Amino acid sequence: MCLAVPAKLITHNGLEGVVDLHGNRLPVNTMLTPDAQPGDWLLIHAGFAIEKLDPKQAGETWALLRDVAQAAARSPAGSEADASVSSSIDKGDRR
Repeated sequence: MCLAVPAKLITHNGLEGVVDLHGNRLPVNTMLTPDAQPGDWLLIHAGFAIEKLDPKQAGETWALLRDVAQAAARSPAGSEADASVSSSIDKGDRR
């Protein structure tokens, strides 16, 4: 399964940028979002910023991911790893 997650662009230089993903700074390729500016929310997949998001979309996406992780942790097939993912998402930045 593929998953893209929202992250806030911190720095941008040419085709490279750095995003904040729940307190972690990660390098990303911005080739697909050349007009992105620091402060923008981007959808990140496999190290690429694939789309710009508005802050509301970013928050809604993190809320949905949190809900899915919590549901997986409550399911009979849920594992400690699922609960760990849920806990990590709960601590996220929802600005």
